This record gives sequence, structure tokens and C-alpha cells, in this order.
Amino acid sequence: MRKILILGSGAGGTIVANMLRKELVESEWEITVIDRKEEHYYQAGYLFVPFGVYSENDVVKPKKEFIPKGVDFVLDNVVKINTDERRVETETGGQYDYDWLVIATGCDIAPEEIDGMMDGWRKDIFDFYTLGGALELYKKLKYFDSGKVVLNIAEIPFKCPIAPLEFVFMADWFFTVNGVRDKVDIEFVTPLDNVFTKPVAAGILAEFAAKKNIKVTPFFDLAQVNANEKTIESGKGEKVGYDLLVAIPPNVGDKALIESDVSDEVGFVPTDNHTLKAEKLDRVFVVGDTTNVPTSKAGSVAHYQAYTLVENLVREIDGKEAKPTFDGHATCFLASGFEKAILLDFNYDVEPLPGKFPFPGMGPFSLLQESLSNHWGKMMFRWVYWNLMMKGLDMPLEPQMNIAGKLRKVA
Repeated sequence: MRKILILGSGAGGTIVANMLRKELVESEWEITVIDRKEEHYYQAGYLFVPFGVYSENDVVKPKKEFIPKGVDFVLDNVVKINTDERRVETETGGQYDYDWLVIATGCDIAPEEIDGMMDGWRKDIFDFYTLGGALELYKKLKYFDSGKVVLNIAEIPFKCPIAPLEFVFMADWFFTVNGVRDKVDIEFVTPLDNVFTKPVAAGILAEFAAKKNIKVTPFFDLAQVNANEKTIESGKGEKVGYDLLVAIPPNVGDKALIESDVSDEVGFVPTDNHTLKAEKLDRVFVVGDTTNVPTSKAGSVAHYQAYTLVENLVREIDGKEAKPTFDGHATCFLASGFEKAILLDFNYDVEPLPGKFPFPGMGPFSLLQESLSNHWGKMMFRWVYWNLMMKGLDMPLEPQMNIAGKLRKVA
């Protein structure tokens, strides 16, 4: 029996496992997923935990609910990948051979990479990119009624590029409804030249930030955190003070990828932008945050990638060339508070533009505009994630981006 091995069962690995099990004859193909955690986390929901909108129960479910029948799930930690012998070794001494490998190990934050950050970790410095961090930040925000909140992005790339901006927009809402917004300053500090990487969207989103009285400090290359004096410091010696620092630390991939020499020095696997084949590695595909492709590290992207990956893996099994069909498509609802959200839809070649989505001229969602319908789209996504995406079911969205309905010229 031939074997497919999937490393990681976050969004990308789980979707691929479900799709592959439907595509391949079970009596001919053994599919095994290896992951070190039993729980599946809805990471997009972490944003809402610090503000009391979601609880832990809203963002955590057992992985066994989403691993399909006919797929073996191994709870273990991968320690070595030998692509020459097509074998993976685990912490408990397990050895797993494969005919094709899918790497879906994701990435995680590494606050220890920034000098001084750990000195104030979970005291006055918090993250919301982990469940533990989001829960601790909830406790801190619960009684925070005056002072300066600074959100800092340490470096790029990082997961979900709109999430930091979402946080400060939600913070503006949170402190407003709690009646203390006039006593709280909010500052968004970024190494980028603006609040987002794409020029048109960055300009529009910066206007929203200005209307919400959120200060934006660009071109800030974080060098160290001075926890005793509560400042962050750039490589040029610039300092920004804080009472509460919400940190987006460096994002890194799995240690086993680095030590097995299948990734770059920070754990991202060199991946073909369009076929999702690992570069210079035979019979290896990559999905989700583990890739180094130039698009967002987000659940919607992993979902879109899965279609290309599964099609190409099956094509290789059938002796055909992989097709370059992934276009970098990303669809992101940006929660902006006050029961409103902003929608972005873009790919490698077309940046986020105003217009209507998914039906041209009709919507129901407006692109790069705040609306109630976008808010409900954002809130409904949790149901979609658990009940459709993670089960590998088709959704009413095409994997490749549709330019129809988007305004190519922006005043």
C-alpha cells in the first residue's frame, strides 16, 4: 500500500487530509497525519478573546472531530525529516515512510528572539497570537482604564497581516464602550511604511485609523524591549513608551524543518508560488503558514491552497506535471468594532480594491468599506470554519480570485 504523510493538522493539514481521503482509494492509499497536539485551534478567533467576545470554548475543539474516517492520526512530535529516504522520525522513536509528503506544520511566535521582551512577558507585555496569550490579555484589559496601549509588529512575515490592525480597531471600540477611551492612547508601531503592505488598502485603512484616533508610527525596526522603563527601542535608538505592550513577536517555523534542512533559517519551506511543490525536494508539497509564498499566512489562504495542492499531488501520482494554479488568493474580514468590519480580497497580482464581493455589483459584502454585513460575515466565519472548511467541504468561493466587481481605478 502506498503512503501519504501529512505533518501538522492545523487548517491546511486538516483540509488537505479531508480532500485527499475523498480523492484516493482507501484500499490503495494509506494517509497518516502527525501532530503534537490533540486540540484544534480556531486561530482567527484569538482576536476576540481579549475583549470578551469569544471564550476558550469558542476557539478550541478536539482534532478527532475533523480527521476523516480512513485517515490515521498520530499524536507525536516530528524531530527529523529525511527526504532522501522518504522517512519521518518522531520524538517517541516512531519512523514513518512515505511516497508523498505534505508539510503543514505552520508557524509560531518567538518572543525570546527580541532582547528584553521576556523580561516583561505576561506582566505588561502580552500577545494574542496564542490562546494562552489571548486569555492572559483578557485579564489585563478587563481593568485597564487609563494609560497607553502600544501594538508593535517586530518583523515580517507574520501570521494574518490584518490582525494587528484589527486589534487596535477593536481596542478603540472596547475602551469606548467601557467609557474610558478618552483616558487611553492607542499607538500602532510597525516596521512597514504604513498600516498594511498593499498601497491602496494601506491608504484607506490608515484613514480609518486616523478617524479612530489611533497613532501610527511606521518604519520602526524593533531592536529591543526595555521592560524596566516600559519602552520599545528601534535599531536607530528611537523609543516608544507604553503602559501595555501588545506584541507581535517574530514568527518562526517548526524546529524540525530547520534541523532537517528542508526550510530556511527561520523554518519556512521554499515553495513554488503557484504549484505549492517544495523547491528542490522530490514528492513534497507545502501548505499554509509553513510556505514562504508571498501572500498572507491565514486560514483562507490555506483553504485556497488546498485545492491546488490536492489536484497537483494527484496529478503527480498519475504521472502528470503539477499545474501552476494557485494565484495567491486571500480573503480577509477585518473587524473594526461597533458591529462593523472591512473586507479585503486580493492575490499576487491584484491588490485589495474597493467594490463588491462575492457577486459583482450585488455583494452582499463591500470591499474596503466598513459595514454591518461585513461584520456578520466575520462572525459567521467561525461556523463556516468548523462546519465546512475543516471538513474539506466546498464553499461558495472560488479558489482563484475573481476580478469582477472590483474597481480598478481608485480616486
